[in-house]
Amino acid sequence: MGQHFLTDLNIARKICDSLSGGTAAEPDTVLEVGCGMGVLTQFLLQRDDVVTYGAEIDSESVEYLHAHYPAFAPRLVEGDFLAMDLRARFGERLKIIGNFPYNISSQIFFKVLENRDIVPECVGMIQREVAVRLAEPPGSKEYGILSVLLQAWYDIEYLFTVGEKVFSPPPKVKSAVVRLRRNGVGHLDCDEALFIRVVKASFGQRRKMLRNSLRAGFGDFGGREHRFFSMRAEQLSVADFVELTQWVSENK
Repeated sequence: MGQHFLTDLNIARKICDSLSGGTAAEPDTVLEVGCGMGVLTQFLLQRDDVVTYGAEIDSESVEYLHAHYPAFAPRLVEGDFLAMDLRARFGERLKIIGNFPYNISSQIFFKVLENRDIVPECVGMIQREVAVRLAEPPGSKEYGILSVLLQAWYDIEYLFTVGEKVFSPPPKVKSAVVRLRRNGVGHLDCDEALFIRVVKASFGQRRKMLRNSLRAGFGDFGGREHRFFSMRAEQLSVADFVELTQWVSENK
């Protein structure tokens, strides 16, 4: 299942401490994605400013958690996080944390993005290259679709790097912990569904100029040109993509 279990308790505690909480009187609801053997769970359960739930798809891990954390068992959901209706299950506000499986980390962030109106914060340990990509500014070769879409609605912090030797089995790459916090953007100044299509189309042929990338997805725009058409996708900021989306909306 692409699992690499964290064994360093100091790092586990540091990850858990990176997630903000509410108060003892009004704790925040937190969902841990992929609880595994409970290395993060144990520290989350010690906090009185959060109420921790878990999502775990591996039946052996669920059995282990039931045995070792019986009080947690009623809040542990056996199933696929990616298939969950987060609003129906958790309500209007949910923070997310986890040592995310490398093979689905991007899908997890897309799920966060889909639920951005109820997820104010997310802390995750992921492959270092993915972490760099998420936090990268425009102009970098690592800057891509997920960078733009997440940065449109979240402030992203690269918190710290984690070496290979603190996992069992050790992965072949370094890991890193990132924190996403909702920025002040409620709605983009454009059609948000079209914005996502424009970003994906722009990076669909990232070596080409935007003129060619967008025409492949939207047609030739009747021969009309935008000032960004001679640029490549990685050169555009979120604000630039909003402007481009407005133009596409008017000219497609």
